[in-house]
Amino acid sequence: MKKIATALALSVTATAAFAHTGTGTHTHGFLSGFLHPLTGLDHLLAMLAIGAWSVRQQGARWLPLAFVGMLLVGVASGATGLVLPGLETGIALTVALMGVLIAVAARLPTAPAVAMVGAFALLHGNAHGHELPQMASAIGLLLSSSLLVYGGSVLGRMSPALAVKAAGAAIAVTGVMLAATA
Repeated sequence: MKKIATALALSVTATAAFAHTGTGTHTHGFLSGFLHPLTGLDHLLAMLAIGAWSVRQQGARWLPLAFVGMLLVGVASGATGLVLPGLETGIALTVALMGVLIAVAARLPTAPAVAMVGAFALLHGNAHGHELPQMASAIGLLLSSSLLVYGGSVLGRMSPALAVKAAGAAIAVTGVMLAATA
């Protein structure tokens, strides 16, 4: 329970406004890319949630891989200039939906779960690709994102089911609040 409380306390110290400032691209290389998912509550919670939810799924080993793989596709799409309509709202809704899935302990068949996680990653990656188009930034982003997904899976595996569900509910509420301000 202490681990969950600590993780939630740390996650709320990041703010959504830092991730997407709207000031154009960042060109600061690996470190900028690595820190980017850690500075936005939407991305931080989504990646932790993917990891926590995936451990209780049939295709547990495929979901983090699908997320990171499609995150790379999303980064490439954003870096090439593809603009997805409603991107910020969509990202916030992925956080809300992941929170709900965790809170109700939803289990999905592997193929739909992989498709859903992949679609979520595409949105998150596209947003990052617009702001971090350099290769070094993308590598940092993918490494940081992978670590967050893995960290979420550790929390999901080691925490009591009730604590995971409560964290999911908090993530869902946060996602709804983010969507309302997007």
